[in-house]
Amino acid sequence: MTDHVILLHGLWMRGFALLMLHRRMMEAGFRVHRFDYMSVAASQTRILGSLQSRIEELGQDSHTVHLVGHSLGGLLALRACAAESLPPGRVVCLGSPLKGSAAARRFAGMGRGGEVLLGNNRELLENGFDRWSGEREVGVIAGRVSLGLGAMIGQFDGDNDGCVTVDETWLPGIADHCAIETNHTGLLFSQEAARQVTRFLQQGRFERSDA
Repeated sequence: MTDHVILLHGLWMRGFALLMLHRRMMEAGFRVHRFDYMSVAASQTRILGSLQSRIEELGQDSHTVHLVGHSLGGLLALRACAAESLPPGRVVCLGSPLKGSAAARRFAGMGRGGEVLLGNNRELLENGFDRWSGEREVGVIAGRVSLGLGAMIGQFDGDNDGCVTVDETWLPGIADHCAIETNHTGLLFSQEAARQVTRFLQQGRFERSDA
Protein backbone atom coordinates (compact mmCIF):
# COMPACT_ATOMS: atom_id res chain seq x y z
CA MET A 1 0.00 0.00 0.00
CA THR A 2 1.17 3.51 -0.81
CA ASP A 3 2.00 5.69 2.19
CA HIS A 4 0.12 8.91 2.80
CA VAL A 5 1.91 12.22 3.47
CA ILE A 6 0.22 15.24 5.03
CA LEU A 7 1.97 18.57 4.35
CA LEU A 8 1.56 21.47 6.78
CA HIS A 9 2.46 25.08 5.95
CA GLY A 10 3.89 27.60 8.38
CA LEU A 11 2.89 30.93 9.89
CA TRP A 12 1.26 33.51 7.58
CA MET A 13 1.06 30.96 4.76
CA ARG A 14 -1.69 28.89 3.17
CA GLY A 15 -1.74 25.51 1.49
CA PHE A 16 -0.82 26.77 -1.99
CA ALA A 17 2.71 27.51 -0.71
CA LEU A 18 3.22 23.73 -0.54
CA LEU A 19 2.54 23.11 -4.24
CA MET A 20 6.14 22.41 -5.29
CA LEU A 21 6.80 20.10 -2.35
CA HIS A 22 3.47 18.40 -2.98
CA ARG A 23 4.44 17.70 -6.57
CA ARG A 24 7.85 16.30 -5.62
CA MET A 25 6.39 14.03 -2.95
CA MET A 26 3.91 12.69 -5.49
CA GLU A 27 6.75 12.02 -7.91
CA ALA A 28 8.46 10.06 -5.12
CA GLY A 29 5.44 7.78 -4.95
CA PHE A 30 3.49 9.09 -1.96
CA ARG A 31 -0.20 9.91 -1.74
CA VAL A 32 0.03 13.58 -0.75
CA HIS A 33 -2.46 15.82 1.07
CA ARG A 34 -2.13 19.49 2.00
CA PHE A 35 -3.51 20.49 5.39
CA ASP A 36 -4.65 24.09 5.16
CA TYR A 37 -5.36 26.02 8.35
CA MET A 38 -5.63 29.59 9.63
CA SER A 39 -2.23 29.96 11.27
CA VAL A 40 -3.06 33.18 13.15
CA ALA A 41 -6.82 33.20 13.74
CA ALA A 42 -7.61 29.54 14.46
CA SER A 43 -7.18 28.16 17.97
CA GLN A 44 -4.55 25.50 18.46
CA THR A 45 -7.20 23.13 19.83
CA ARG A 46 -9.21 23.46 16.64
CA ILE A 47 -6.18 23.00 14.39
CA LEU A 48 -4.96 19.91 16.25
CA GLY A 49 -8.42 18.38 16.37
CA SER A 50 -8.83 18.73 12.61
CA LEU A 51 -5.33 17.43 11.94
CA GLN A 52 -5.72 14.38 14.16
CA SER A 53 -9.06 13.58 12.54
CA ARG A 54 -7.42 13.76 9.12
CA ILE A 55 -4.60 11.45 10.22
CA GLU A 56 -7.10 8.94 11.57
CA GLU A 57 -9.20 9.13 8.40
CA LEU A 58 -6.23 8.48 6.12
CA GLY A 59 -4.91 5.76 8.42
CA GLN A 60 -7.95 3.55 8.02
CA ASP A 61 -7.22 0.10 6.57
CA SER A 62 -3.76 0.14 8.20
CA HIS A 63 -2.27 2.87 6.02
CA THR A 64 0.90 4.64 7.14
CA VAL A 65 0.45 8.42 7.49
CA HIS A 66 3.55 10.61 7.53
CA LEU A 67 3.60 14.33 8.33
CA VAL A 68 5.88 16.99 6.86
CA GLY A 69 5.62 20.43 8.43
CA HIS A 70 7.32 23.69 7.56
CA SER A 71 8.18 26.03 10.45
CA LEU A 72 5.07 26.33 12.66
CA GLY A 73 3.63 23.37 10.75
CA GLY A 74 6.36 21.14 12.14
CA LEU A 75 5.63 22.25 15.70
CA LEU A 76 1.94 21.52 15.22
CA ALA A 77 2.74 18.14 13.68
CA LEU A 78 4.72 17.12 16.76
CA ARG A 79 2.04 18.34 19.12
CA ALA A 80 -0.61 16.42 17.19
CA CYS A 81 1.49 13.25 17.13
CA ALA A 82 2.02 13.32 20.87
CA ALA A 83 -1.49 11.86 21.08
CA GLU A 84 -1.77 8.11 21.44
CA SER A 85 -3.61 5.73 19.12
CA LEU A 86 -2.81 7.52 15.85
CA PRO A 87 -1.82 5.51 12.77
CA PRO A 88 1.93 4.87 12.31
CA GLY A 89 4.24 7.11 10.34
CA ARG A 90 7.23 9.42 10.52
CA VAL A 91 7.50 13.22 10.84
CA VAL A 92 9.85 15.62 9.05
CA CYS A 93 10.13 19.21 10.26
CA LEU A 94 11.46 21.83 7.84
CA GLY A 95 13.05 24.82 9.57
CA SER A 96 10.85 24.38 12.63
CA PRO A 97 12.06 26.13 15.80
CA LEU A 98 11.53 23.06 17.96
CA LYS A 99 13.37 24.65 20.89
CA GLY A 100 11.46 27.92 20.47
CA SER A 101 12.17 30.91 18.26
CA ALA A 102 14.23 33.90 19.42
CA ALA A 103 12.92 35.82 16.40
CA ALA A 104 9.32 35.16 17.49
CA ARG A 105 10.12 36.34 21.02
CA ARG A 106 11.67 39.53 19.64
CA PHE A 107 8.69 40.03 17.35
CA ALA A 108 6.23 39.65 20.23
CA GLY A 109 8.31 42.09 22.27
CA MET A 110 7.74 44.81 19.69
CA GLY A 111 4.25 45.44 21.09
CA ARG A 112 0.65 44.41 20.74
CA GLY A 113 0.88 44.31 16.96
CA GLY A 114 3.60 41.67 17.09
CA GLU A 115 1.62 39.56 19.54
CA VAL A 116 -1.48 39.71 17.34
CA LEU A 117 0.44 38.70 14.22
CA LEU A 118 1.80 35.61 15.97
CA GLY A 119 -1.77 34.61 16.78
CA ASN A 120 -2.98 31.73 18.89
CA ASN A 121 0.21 29.72 18.38
CA ARG A 122 2.45 32.39 19.89
CA GLU A 123 3.42 30.37 22.96
CA LEU A 124 4.33 27.31 20.89
CA LEU A 125 6.47 29.40 18.54
CA GLU A 126 8.24 31.20 21.35
CA ASN A 127 8.91 28.22 23.62
CA GLY A 128 8.81 25.05 21.52
CA PHE A 129 9.50 21.76 23.34
CA ASP A 130 12.01 20.47 25.87
CA ARG A 131 12.44 17.15 24.07
CA TRP A 132 10.62 14.69 21.80
CA SER A 133 9.39 11.57 23.55
CA GLY A 134 6.64 10.46 21.18
CA GLU A 135 6.55 7.13 19.37
CA ARG A 136 7.11 8.50 15.87
CA GLU A 137 10.59 8.94 14.42
CA VAL A 138 11.23 12.62 13.77
CA GLY A 139 13.73 14.08 11.31
CA VAL A 140 14.57 17.77 11.03
CA ILE A 141 15.96 19.65 8.03
CA ALA A 142 17.40 23.10 8.75
CA GLY A 143 18.45 25.82 6.32
CA ARG A 144 21.67 27.77 6.67
CA VAL A 145 21.37 30.62 4.18
CA SER A 146 20.75 33.73 6.29
CA LEU A 147 18.15 35.55 4.22
CA GLY A 148 14.70 36.33 5.57
CA LEU A 149 12.34 38.47 7.61
CA GLY A 150 13.82 37.41 10.94
CA ALA A 151 17.17 38.96 10.10
CA MET A 152 15.48 42.36 9.90
CA ILE A 153 14.46 42.40 13.58
CA GLY A 154 17.69 41.25 15.20
CA GLN A 155 20.93 39.33 14.94
CA PHE A 156 21.17 35.54 15.07
CA ASP A 157 23.71 33.51 16.99
CA GLY A 158 25.21 30.89 14.70
CA ASP A 159 24.07 29.41 11.39
CA ASN A 160 20.50 30.29 10.46
CA ASP A 161 18.01 30.39 7.59
CA GLY A 162 17.08 34.05 8.02
CA CYS A 163 14.26 33.24 10.47
CA VAL A 164 15.36 30.27 12.60
CA THR A 165 18.80 29.22 13.79
CA VAL A 166 20.08 25.73 13.08
CA ASP A 167 20.46 25.19 16.83
CA GLU A 168 16.79 26.05 17.42
CA THR A 169 15.75 23.23 15.08
CA TRP A 170 17.55 20.50 17.03
CA LEU A 171 15.69 18.74 19.84
CA PRO A 172 16.67 15.88 22.17
CA GLY A 173 14.86 12.71 21.19
CA ILE A 174 14.68 13.24 17.42
CA ALA A 175 15.97 10.49 15.13
CA ASP A 176 18.07 12.58 12.71
CA HIS A 177 18.99 16.13 11.73
CA CYS A 178 20.63 17.74 8.72
CA ALA A 179 21.29 21.26 7.40
CA ILE A 180 21.19 22.27 3.73
CA GLU A 181 22.05 25.37 1.69
CA THR A 182 18.77 27.28 1.52
CA ASN A 183 16.82 29.87 3.49
CA HIS A 184 13.63 29.48 5.49
CA THR A 185 11.09 29.81 2.68
CA GLY A 186 13.44 28.04 0.28
CA LEU A 187 13.01 24.81 2.24
CA LEU A 188 9.63 24.47 0.53
CA PHE A 189 11.13 24.75 -2.96
CA SER A 190 14.51 23.06 -2.56
CA GLN A 191 15.00 19.87 -4.54
CA GLU A 192 17.56 18.75 -1.96
CA ALA A 193 15.05 19.25 0.87
CA ALA A 194 12.46 17.15 -0.97
CA ARG A 195 15.05 14.44 -1.61
CA GLN A 196 16.01 14.32 2.06
CA VAL A 197 12.36 14.28 3.14
CA THR A 198 11.76 11.29 0.87
CA ARG A 199 14.81 9.50 2.25
CA PHE A 200 13.74 9.98 5.87
CA LEU A 201 10.13 8.94 5.29
CA GLN A 202 11.32 5.78 3.60
CA GLN A 203 14.27 4.84 5.83
CA GLY A 204 14.15 6.90 9.03
CA ARG A 205 17.50 8.55 8.28
CA PHE A 206 18.82 11.32 6.05
CA GLU A 207 21.40 10.68 3.34
CA ARG A 208 24.95 11.63 4.25
CA SER A 209 27.31 12.85 1.55
CA ASP A 210 30.26 11.32 3.40
CA ALA A 211 28.58 7.93 3.86
